[in-house]
Amino acid sequence: MRRKRKGRDERSARHSHDRWLITYADLITLLMIFFVVLYTMSRIDAGKYEVLARSLHLQFRHAESALELGDGVLDETAIDIPRVSPSPDIPRIDGNRAREEQEFQETLRMIQTFIRENNLETDVTVGNTPAGLAIRLSDRLLFDLGSAVLRESAYPVLDKLSELFAQLEEATISIQGHTDDLPVLPGSRFRDNWELSAGRALSVLRYFVDVKDLDERRFEVAGYADTRPVVPNTSAENRQQNRRVEIIVQRQFQTAETV
Repeated sequence: MRRKRKGRDERSARHSHDRWLITYADLITLLMIFFVVLYTMSRIDAGKYEVLARSLHLQFRHAESALELGDGVLDETAIDIPRVSPSPDIPRIDGNRAREEQEFQETLRMIQTFIRENNLETDVTVGNTPAGLAIRLSDRLLFDLGSAVLRESAYPVLDKLSELFAQLEEATISIQGHTDDLPVLPGSRFRDNWELSAGRALSVLRYFVDVKDLDERRFEVAGYADTRPVVPNTSAENRQQNRRVEIIVQRQFQTAETV
């Protein structure tokens, strides 16, 4: 009797020690499912999801088993991986990029037409760059020398831009002030060109937000003083070109196309 009882006790102890392997297998299975879910939530891509899911399924099914007489972590019939079709409610990135580019091209044409019809070629330029629509406004259109108070001549241009910006609801708009390399005039309310360039950019922002009621969360403002000249500050004509406010309607999807 003692010998039989001893044999049963040994088998029971051995089976008890092996129970952790079942928990281990369950844990690995749950981890596999967890990472598949994380991957699909981070990027909806049917092709990549199916490749990942089938790869994991194959790996776990044929991996060396932790259990005696087992065949991998998963049984061959334990999981059926469906083919996932992209949701029709989620637009593709390429579609978003194409729609954005179409909106930018249309806005570009409208601004160019406005410039021609109002003879503003010397004071306003616009281009389609990889970063977005770049609109350059001369300081003589916007401000008196050394001032950050908008002139009345600036209102029609800013009104037109406000109208177009309202149609580009998702675009972020960066307003950047620039000066030449000459110091500010004595007695100016601005300490240096940094304050002057930032003050001018802020004045344009205030017009868009306070007067035209555009959403302030869409805007960024920066003042660069004379650190980003478009031409060398070697003549009065060049300095006039460098005194400017640039408005960049930023792209969400970068492109190499320029106009």
